[in-house]
Amino acid sequence: MNHSEFQSIVQDIYASVHKLETMFPDRHFTPDGHMVGSIGECLVADAYGLELMSASNAGFDAKSPDGREVEIKATQRDSVAFRSRPEHTIIIKINPDGSFDEFYNGPGELIWEQFKDRKRPKNGQYQISLSRVQKLAASLSPGEQLERIK
Repeated sequence: MNHSEFQSIVQDIYASVHKLETMFPDRHFTPDGHMVGSIGECLVADAYGLELMSASNAGFDAKSPDGREVEIKATQRDSVAFRSRPEHTIIIKINPDGSFDEFYNGPGELIWEQFKDRKRPKNGQYQISLSRVQKLAASLSPGEQLERIK
């Protein structure tokens, strides 16, 4: 994948969003849903050298070179949602310039433990804030994280 071209395309998407919001100041055109998820999965796969699985693969989005199953969560908001316990997870926030900020890169079990005493929500998705996952990330050792190559 051409990293620079991909980043440029993402920048174009966000530039178009900005133009639309300027044109219609009382409307939001924030990309969300599948688009944000797919952009995030591709950004992370490229940055960490992961092999993407087919879209909507159950339980994980990619495999690391050492064989770990990786669930990738991307957002533009302040939280992410989980349906099941991932083996490993990387949580990012996408920036309008096509880059991203990493909030968590570590064992999925640590995230999943945060839901242990909570009743499963009606939609089946547990929410966790980026500030909470960032605090959890601070407790990780480098060996628990996947190495970023780009």
